[in-house]
Amino acid sequence: MIYRVLQLPDPVLRELCVPVEAITPALLRLVDDLYATMQVHNGLGLAAPQIGLPLRVAVIELPKEEDDPQAGLRYTLINPVIVRPGKPVPMWEACLSIPNFYGRVERAEQVTVEYTGLDGARVRLKAQGLLAHAVQHELDHLDGVLFIDRLDSVLELRQYVPDELRWRRPGEPVDDEDGDDEELGEQVGPQAATA
Repeated sequence: MIYRVLQLPDPVLRELCVPVEAITPALLRLVDDLYATMQVHNGLGLAAPQIGLPLRVAVIELPKEEDDPQAGLRYTLINPVIVRPGKPVPMWEACLSIPNFYGRVERAEQVTVEYTGLDGARVRLKAQGLLAHAVQHELDHLDGVLFIDRLDSVLELRQYVPDELRWRRPGEPVDDEDGDDEELGEQVGPQAATA
């Protein structure tokens, strides 16, 4: 099932999520739905509270074209905890719950995260680069924190405006060449992690 992604200021996005107590068929369906919803919305990750469920569950899948050995793999994080953060580095970041905006956020370049896998076993993952950044972004969602809360300054926040809208005269219609009537502005800025 494809869910609508909640957007700020929905109060569920600010809730502290509750731990998952058991791996059940309903949880497995939720995980499938999270991946499907994330893919439809062109995200790198999605957390359960973003679809209205305050549970400590998040999914991540980096695009295969990323130059990263962890790209193309799926990560299902149930009750995740960061046990070892690395040195912070800045990176542009976006969020499906705050459409058309992105900002520069400092996050650890490498993290070690422990979580429960779909088989119920505890897993330890060493993530780096974009995956480490996405893990931290998704874990923030589980604590009711959004990337805008981590900006050093409002000056670090940018609005994404597609070229189709940026370079037209006021009142000029948008030329939808492919005729699919798709809404503009669903993309994010270059190299921005989306979750």
